[in-house]
Amino acid sequence: MSVPIPSPTPSPCVFCQIARSSPPTATLLHSDEKVVAFEDINPSAFRHYLVIPVEHIPTVRDLTRRVEDYNLVTHMLSVGQTLLQRDAPESKLHRFGFHQPPLNSVNHLHLHCLALPFVPKWKQLKYMPLGPYAGFIEADKLLNRIKPA
Repeated sequence: MSVPIPSPTPSPCVFCQIARSSPPTATLLHSDEKVVAFEDINPSAFRHYLVIPVEHIPTVRDLTRRVEDYNLVTHMLSVGQTLLQRDAPESKLHRFGFHQPPLNSVNHLHLHCLALPFVPKWKQLKYMPLGPYAGFIEADKLLNRIKPA
């Protein structure tokens, strides 16, 4: 008689833990019913924040031309812009965008909010577009892609 080998339990999503735990497992810069924001643990710029949805959405590829998805990304962008205007008013250059698979580090949708300059400068390479479906996609380009017809 063979003994069934249990399948490995999937590891919990680190961003879901941040978004849903009480008390939070990270210092939140913003929290509402749709999104939370916090500092990136490995910053690439003068200020580097992440805005994530509370709902688990794996990647930008899981977003479609739905009003709900468009409104969520618009809200994420608005939160990021507000935080950088508040916390880095001296920075005149900002970047907002998403890494696309396979270059995303965590499979939970997250908006990178960067107040430049990049620190160190070479980290800008991580935020380069590599065509329409690879590399880093600016938030406004993603919004154009998922804008409902």
